[in-house]
Amino acid sequence: MAIWDIKERYKKVRANESRGDTGLFMGGETPSYLNTIDFVTMSSAGDAADFGDLVSVKGRMPAGLSSSTRGIAAGGNTSPTRVATIDAFNMSSKGNAFDFGDLASVAQNSRGAGSNVIGFINLGDVSDSASNVINKIIFSSIGDAVDFGDLTAGIKNHAASSSPTRGVSGGGYGPGYSNVIDYITISTAGNATDFGDLTVARNSSDSASSLTRAVWGGGGDAGSNYNTIDYVTIASTGDASDFGDLTVARSEDAGASNNTRAIFGGGDGPSNVIDYITITSIGNASDFGDLTSSRTQSTACSNGHGGIDQDVIQRPSVTYMPGSGRGFYS
Repeated sequence: MAIWDIKERYKKVRANESRGDTGLFMGGETPSYLNTIDFVTMSSAGDAADFGDLVSVKGRMPAGLSSSTRGIAAGGNTSPTRVATIDAFNMSSKGNAFDFGDLASVAQNSRGAGSNVIGFINLGDVSDSASNVINKIIFSSIGDAVDFGDLTAGIKNHAASSSPTRGVSGGGYGPGYSNVIDYITISTAGNATDFGDLTVARNSSDSASSLTRAVWGGGGDAGSNYNTIDYVTIASTGDASDFGDLTVARSEDAGASNNTRAIFGGGDGPSNVIDYITITSIGNASDFGDLTSSRTQSTACSNGHGGIDQDVIQRPSVTYMPGSGRGFYS
């Protein structure tokens, strides 16, 4: 016989402790290309530590995405060649990545996100041309990516994040610096639809999300880098609003979240700085810590982001909880 303490489970749900809290930064350039995977515990500020290694070095922004159990780094560049390879690893235990499959074509400067079941990858830069192709994977099924649909325009560095039902992608370059935000319904393959615009057109920012809100941090254009953080409500459509500023202006950074807190790490320079914001609280970012080394054009993912609906038991009243608090089975 086993005993499950229901009261303890309720406490964890109320405190958001049942959600994953690991953020990973993968690959990048120093300017040498890296296979490094760093990790942080997102609810606790501090410096990153070593998690393991990618299958091979990857720079030029491979697409980072994850479920609650599996992380992905898709595409990128192994110096000097674009690749289609998809690396995967288990989020719950430190260790090296393994081969998952391939994208539909070689691609660098890509971005990805998804729900807890389906991942989508905006292919980015394919054979020197900005692509509009969106690929799809099933996190639990090792194999090659398949076609999902198309973005509204060919674009690279189109930073992406998601709720459990909708993916949003904004900014990038295609040619020209873009402020366009697209959205897709994750469960239904098809082409993207226009969502609205970012507050400023920019390339090479990154995005993170809660269940309800997406944020974009950093980015740049031909003349300057930005410290701008924008946000939208994912379930609606419309233009982004100003959220606040990063601690330093930078592009080519990498972003992830644990549904409550978003982190942005690395960037051109290269930089080792990690910033954080509380997604529900509009304001400027604060210093979180440092990556294990300075890098740019890396990617990030987490096991507790806004696309992961935990599907847990209903949150109880904070003033009344009936019963003994114990459940039994035999």
